[in-house]
Amino acid sequence: ARYRGARMSPTILVVDDDDAFRSLVVEIIGSEGYRILEAGTAEEALEILSETTVDLVLTDQRMPGITGVELARRARSSASPPQVIVMTAYGTIAQAVEAMQSGVADYLTKPLESPSALRRLVRRVLGDRIEAQPASGEFLSRDPRVLEILSVIDRAATTDATILVTGESGTGKELLARRVHARSPRAEGPFVAVNCAALPRDLAESELFGHEKGAFTGADRRRQGRFEQANGGTLFLDEIGELSEEIQAKLLRAIEERTIERVGGGAAVALDIRLVAATNQDLNGLVKAGRFRSDLYFRLNVVAVEIPPLRDRPTDIALLARVLIDSTAKRLGLPTKDLSDDAVAALDESSWPGNVRELRNVLERALIVTGGPTITTRDLPALEVAGSTDLETGRQPGGAPLSLEERERQAILDALTRCDGHRERAAKLLGVSVRTLYNRLKQYGIH
Repeated sequence: ARYRGARMSPTILVVDDDDAFRSLVVEIIGSEGYRILEAGTAEEALEILSETTVDLVLTDQRMPGITGVELARRARSSASPPQVIVMTAYGTIAQAVEAMQSGVADYLTKPLESPSALRRLVRRVLGDRIEAQPASGEFLSRDPRVLEILSVIDRAATTDATILVTGESGTGKELLARRVHARSPRAEGPFVAVNCAALPRDLAESELFGHEKGAFTGADRRRQGRFEQANGGTLFLDEIGELSEEIQAKLLRAIEERTIERVGGGAAVALDIRLVAATNQDLNGLVKAGRFRSDLYFRLNVVAVEIPPLRDRPTDIALLARVLIDSTAKRLGLPTKDLSDDAVAALDESSWPGNVRELRNVLERALIVTGGPTITTRDLPALEVAGSTDLETGRQPGGAPLSLEERERQAILDALTRCDGHRERAAKLLGVSVRTLYNRLKQYGIH
């Protein structure tokens, strides 16, 4: 594999057996500042994916051996799955559409429509991987409580102390973890993020700690886990309250002994990592309920900070909105737009159950649908005002009915609240599969 670009930029893996076309794609997107990796076969790509965290895979569909769609299926089954774009000839568009139904983010046709079209598609698909803050990665706030949190975080970043970040979904817990990494002596090392809620229960140990060749069916080579991948840098464990009791025990041992053992191996692997954990649940409550180990909780709770929800930071809403409009417009290749006074007032009055991520999604939609140079309330969807939505009737103040999507989104948020953020129980309460719930969470920007 060949590497280009900065370490902290989103990572894109380009896979195509046609060297000339692969080089063309790399040249087109390389100017955007991404970190670029290349592979000539799907097999080579899978080897890279087993060793490196990738944000986006751009793969040809028709290649010798494993096809692009099969590569996408395997890539999407990992604990930190990349987005995937399949490149296909005009005659196989039906295959691409079928691939999208199995989790592929999008497809593009060969020959390319234009370099700018490819760059726009990559920016759009990477949207969920690009922070909902300025490109500098700064956690912007005027709120005194948040400024104090940032002060604590910056002081802790210079040490190797374990940090626990709590807060509602969408408040920016990963962004805070990245701030810790960027301000630490490990800034030049890797930053590895793991969504613990997405770890398949039967593969969680292998994903975190790696495995030896032959450890189980399908383990055809030694594979590094997320802990080893983070060596020399920072490991961010998001939604840590979702880990099983068995994995909690192994995590505690890794923290205490600073070593791990790969599945199927007996040799200890030394660790040199900084650990940042995050959750939107009450870990202390989970400890009392017997669902989280108390000894692990005390190990994690060395430096603990809680990010206030956006609705409790009214001075931040307009500040973030204007910055998000500029950064989102740049990402989408659209002209930036102003916010009218009535639009600012509407944003200020919203309860923002999805916090900063929901604010970004609302503004992205407004940028796309607004015809003029200014975003007004007409360009904003129905925003939830604290205490004003009737979940039983599905109506906003004044009797305006909620759309089907808005009612579904609110039902998901209500179920998560009632289940203390536990997604498997929320899915059961809603009467849908866990996979369907995760798809809806991604669709509505709920994290």
